[in-house]
Amino acid sequence: MYKESIQNTIDYVESNLRAEMTATELAELAGYSVFHFYRIFQSEVGMPVMQYILKRKLLNAIYEIGTGRKKIDVALEYGFETYAGFYKSFVRELGYTPADYLRKFKVKKPYRINLFQEEQIMLSHKKIAEMLTLWGMQDEKVADVIYGESGEISDTAKYVGEDYVIKYTNNLGNVLKTISISKALENVGLASLTVIPTTDGREYVENGELYFFVSKRVKGEGILASHVYLDEYEMKARFIGEIVGQLDLALEKIDIEVEEVDLLSRVRDWALPALKEVIGMDEEATEKYLQAMNRLYPKLPRQIIHRDPNPSNIIVSGDKWGFIDFDLSERNVRIYDPCYAATAILSETYEEGNEEKLKKWIAVMKEITYGYDAVVSLSDEEKEAIPYIILSNQFIATAWFAGKEKFQSIFEVNVKMTNWILHNIEQMKL
Repeated sequence: MYKESIQNTIDYVESNLRAEMTATELAELAGYSVFHFYRIFQSEVGMPVMQYILKRKLLNAIYEIGTGRKKIDVALEYGFETYAGFYKSFVRELGYTPADYLRKFKVKKPYRINLFQEEQIMLSHKKIAEMLTLWGMQDEKVADVIYGESGEISDTAKYVGEDYVIKYTNNLGNVLKTISISKALENVGLASLTVIPTTDGREYVENGELYFFVSKRVKGEGILASHVYLDEYEMKARFIGEIVGQLDLALEKIDIEVEEVDLLSRVRDWALPALKEVIGMDEEATEKYLQAMNRLYPKLPRQIIHRDPNPSNIIVSGDKWGFIDFDLSERNVRIYDPCYAATAILSETYEEGNEEKLKKWIAVMKEITYGYDAVVSLSDEEKEAIPYIILSNQFIATAWFAGKEKFQSIFEVNVKMTNWILHNIEQMKL
């Protein structure tokens, strides 16, 4: 009911971030009393309006500083009286110093939030601290979870101190699934996140429409896709395949309730028709794909899979490793996991026209498969199906990104990737 007026407010804020804005001014523009405006803005966006404005100023300012502009000039333009004032606000809101933020993460120009295109979960650090009282952790430092190579800020998790993560979602099923899988993996001897109960023993907490839980951080660093291409890339890729294989062996042993996915139907009945509308498709190439999938798909072993083993979700520390983020786990063909890992590396490093690098990616993809095979022992049908499952994942991802302003640049890359894979699928066969 209020979404359109709040979206108009958001658009106005984005166009005037260098100007002074007050809640009274914005309430008048929206046509509500200040009290009513405060309430509906927080309801639609997830945080108070003035804190939202502050965070947007900070994110846009750090992007401009990252391009090489003088820190003090940018800080003054965005309404901070001194750089010290900007610095303190930045640390308070994001949990990092500006220098640490620029050193650790790829800083992208913040996208304009569109309430009609994607669900937003935006929580202030104050709200997180309020929830953390239930775990006795309210005095711990809270910091944004940022994916270093992409620069994306998680809208479903925050770091808590050095050792914990608080996650939140409006999907109770995903919370229960993550907790169940983590316990099951521990029972078969595989390191995973450990859920920390509240002071009164609850594994998760409901607050409004959101569900919260806290877990220990898996120690180590996520694998950087770009580093896979460096020295000894075959060995690095094989290692990824081997540990994804070890994970899937463990997941095969557990029995919990997850969504059953028919990958072929999802591509045939949804992704391909959607892509034909927005980008057009090579009819002959897609027909060959469907013929191969119709023949191979019924013979592919199925089990619970991670579903999102991109490099940043594989945590390595010395000779130890682990996985995070089981929110998307489902029952699907098991080779989806190594195929997804390979495709995620290509997505994060794709350079159109760099045939040498693309040729190296094919070698990376094959080494991931060989490593996975060494652990799980692939059937002949699975080996033959690898390029087609990679293409299936690519069709689904590209169709999902289509039309989402937040992911426009990722969509454009994936369109190019999809066409490249379609026309190089013969070279991808084992």
